[in-house]
Amino acid sequence: MGVLKDSDPELYRAISSELTRQQNCIELIASENFVSEAVLEAQGSVLTNKYAEGLPHKRYYGGCEFVDDVEEIAIERVKRLFNAPHANVQPHSGAQANMSVLFAMLKPGDTTIGMALDQGGHLTHGSPVNMSGKWFDAQFYGINPDTGRIDYDEVLKKAESVRPKLIVCGASNYSRVIDFERLRKIADKVGAYLMADIAHIAGLVVANLHPSPFPHAHFVTTTTHKTLRGPRGGVVMCQEEFAKEIDKAVFPGIQGGPLMHVIAAKAAAFGEALKPEFNQYQERIVANAKTLAGTLVDNGLAIVSGGTDNHLMTVDLRPIKMTGKKASALLEEVGITVNKNAVPNDPEKPMVTSGIRVGTPAATTRGFGITEMEVIGKLMADMLKSPDDEALKTSTKEKVSELCGRFPLYKESAVGVR
Repeated sequence: MGVLKDSDPELYRAISSELTRQQNCIELIASENFVSEAVLEAQGSVLTNKYAEGLPHKRYYGGCEFVDDVEEIAIERVKRLFNAPHANVQPHSGAQANMSVLFAMLKPGDTTIGMALDQGGHLTHGSPVNMSGKWFDAQFYGINPDTGRIDYDEVLKKAESVRPKLIVCGASNYSRVIDFERLRKIADKVGAYLMADIAHIAGLVVANLHPSPFPHAHFVTTTTHKTLRGPRGGVVMCQEEFAKEIDKAVFPGIQGGPLMHVIAAKAAAFGEALKPEFNQYQERIVANAKTLAGTLVDNGLAIVSGGTDNHLMTVDLRPIKMTGKKASALLEEVGITVNKNAVPNDPEKPMVTSGIRVGTPAATTRGFGITEMEVIGKLMADMLKSPDDEALKTSTKEKVSELCGRFPLYKESAVGVR
């Protein structure tokens, strides 16, 4: 960013400060990750200059022969990763990938079933504040309060009661394995489509550490960041019979010109995910998450469902009489970044919450392993149980700084900051 430093020092300082924050904090937000230098380079390329409405070889603009190549590379790679019959890599986000399925297959007022937001679902699975809840008759399922797990018998009862046209599965905050095969049987029994939103677990699916939604789901959506470790964006995949409807829903249905520089970055990330090292990375994510969850429990904190099978967990703070808002602010003060998150049947408001969501993809990318996770878990637990101990805050900051120093993130020259 040498040019930006001279031409716009105010903006340069803001970006440089964010780099410093990322380098000096332990990132435990489950939906965040650190992309490779190759992904950064692709996203910052001259492809940002090109309009390319339409699909490869079916564009509304001239001069698209090379961006056609880029998009075809991304499509071919993501289909290989997920064994997907058809894929569209143009959605700008996971939310828009989900919207494309709703736009393609439903009419306003149709009934859907998804996991409730306060039970671990996502805004786009039918929340009343989201298009998916405003335009459709959104019904919900949740988790068993005693086990913290999806009760599939209850999902079936709900589906038989409301007869949805679409069942949405997947979650933004669920730490256990999702049974896609069983959900497809439920969908078939009531004559519904099944859409699997695997935004959080996509990388684990690639590495065969979580069952794949294919061939069970009619539609599969995902973000390309999180465990997949690519740029911020989305992908929608489907069975071949729905390909035309999905492609038309993305464009011209809900979007205009695709972001070709982001699609190039997606292609770079997909290429990395096809390498054997990516599976090893996913295995470390899961091992780190299990270690972190176990350490938090061993040090007196409560985890929804008692643990994790994937990359994340929810810490229930009610036993220590702390809100998620206070906990996230406290941890950020000492250099550990998490996000406040509702627990099942949370009595607090969404901007307050009774829990925090914690995940290991970004920390694992940085190089942290089981030993570091044990240290981090102990630091978090001690801080949350003694929030007013100023000496503890100081020592925790020092230990966080020392950890970050041992596992540096990005060389300044690699990201153009100097």
